[in-house]
Amino acid sequence: MQYVETVTGPVKADELGKTLIHEHFFFGYPGFQGDMTLGGFDFEEKKQQGLKAAALIKKQGVETVVDPTPNECGRHVELLRAVSEASGLNIICATGYYYEGEGATPYFKFRQQLGTAEEEIYQLFKAEITEGIEGTGIKPGIIKLASSKADITDYERMFFRAAVRVQKETGIVLLTHTQEGTMGPEQAAFLIEEGADPGKVVIGHMCGTTDITEHLRVLKHGVYLAMDRWGLQGIVGAPTDEQRTAVLKALLGSGYEDQLFLSHDTVNVWWGREPVMPDPLKELLKNWQPDYLFQHIIPGLLEEGSVTRDQLDRMFTKNPSQLFGRSYETQPDRTHSEMKSL
Repeated sequence: MQYVETVTGPVKADELGKTLIHEHFFFGYPGFQGDMTLGGFDFEEKKQQGLKAAALIKKQGVETVVDPTPNECGRHVELLRAVSEASGLNIICATGYYYEGEGATPYFKFRQQLGTAEEEIYQLFKAEITEGIEGTGIKPGIIKLASSKADITDYERMFFRAAVRVQKETGIVLLTHTQEGTMGPEQAAFLIEEGADPGKVVIGHMCGTTDITEHLRVLKHGVYLAMDRWGLQGIVGAPTDEQRTAVLKALLGSGYEDQLFLSHDTVNVWWGREPVMPDPLKELLKNWQPDYLFQHIIPGLLEEGSVTRDQLDRMFTKNPSQLFGRSYETQPDRTHSEMKSL
């Protein structure tokens, strides 16, 4: 029997149901920890905010969400567990680190200079996957990886290599961030060259580019491709949703639905003080909600015949089952229902 770890315990991969592959319940850019005097933390308040997002998601029939928040960006697995238990939504969390430009704290950069960082990153990933995160017993279901715009830096390559090493030993899924949709083919090639299983790799944020040749270059490696930033448009070079839709139609028309995931990459609760968005930016981000695909994009695609319900079922239900069904080959000590009763 094949299982995947969630924040409330193992779940059978074929029981994940309708899944969003990339949403953040709680996220903060590194450095938010220094602003906690004014951007304080109340567990119950944050839980309630997370539950509002969970309710929007569940209303669309979604049963599982992958939350790939990196370790240094405010990952809080006990809070995710509380949201999952109260909502009934499966949440799969991550171990991993963000790209160098927005994630690299001096911690591993210092250790990189000492020559010990890559081995220590491997040890961290392996310990969290096999023993649990920070003494909670909660285990990640993915490793989050990320690269910079038009480059995979030496710093980032340490995490990629360590992740592949751990995947070989545990079968964990690798899920990536591409900055503005760049380096997707290079990520896939590098991971596979290092020995990663392409059937356990998701190259993320590829809807950041409208160049379909880049999508096809990723797909030819046999990995999964995520178009996972719907509703986030008009900023940081992001394409419009109309442009994303054109690419999706072309990929579906070419029969690639068995390698695609769709999601939003929403940040539903920010750590630190809530960002104050100027009105023009608010207007651009008004559709960046975790139910946007189901409310606005998919109905139009169905109406015009650009997508079938079978294709939607493949992208939201069958692909997650297949991806995570390859991740764990042995039955864990405790089942999901047993964990829920603890």
